[in-house]
Amino acid sequence: MTATAADTVLDNLALTVHGRGTATAEAEDVERIYAAAYAESPYHEGPEDVADFAKGWKQRVGQPSFRLVVARLGGAAVGFTFGHQLTVETRWWTGMIDRVDDEVMRERPGRTFAVIELAVDRSLRRHGVARLLHAHLLAGLTEERATLLVRPEADAARCAYLSWGYQRLGRLRPFPDAPVYDAMVKNLPC
Repeated sequence: MTATAADTVLDNLALTVHGRGTATAEAEDVERIYAAAYAESPYHEGPEDVADFAKGWKQRVGQPSFRLVVARLGGAAVGFTFGHQLTVETRWWTGMIDRVDDEVMRERPGRTFAVIELAVDRSLRRHGVARLLHAHLLAGLTEERATLLVRPEADAARCAYLSWGYQRLGRLRPFPDAPVYDAMVKNLPC
């Protein structure tokens, strides 16, 4: 049997899970991958957006249950994902456009882990890297469910999330001049 390109990538991929103590050392690689991935359609983010992302890094790392997973191939960072637990005071659900039951959006300690970002270098997409990053991010969490926001026009990402067990709750615009996202959730194993 011949190894596929995806098998070769995955066989040589190193994934590292970081908590608060080691995540700040990964900021430069995370920012580089973020800048490249989010410059593409449908995001079209530029240097100012990347600077805002970098500026918020320390605040993100300080969130409850913060976790970062970095994928490396040959020592070079090629993908990342990170998230954290939503607090009771979260504004995550603010801006919901579609009607969603209030209980679904009510947070309590330990209820929801939010996947904030997931990005992979363009040359390594469709090799299973994002799936592995996501699986490592959620592995062993004690929260009841996971949530994420995805742009509806980001077809590949939206399809991946659906195939990973997420369900669409509805459309959400987190602040007035923000794009519209699909809010998605999935239950986590006990």
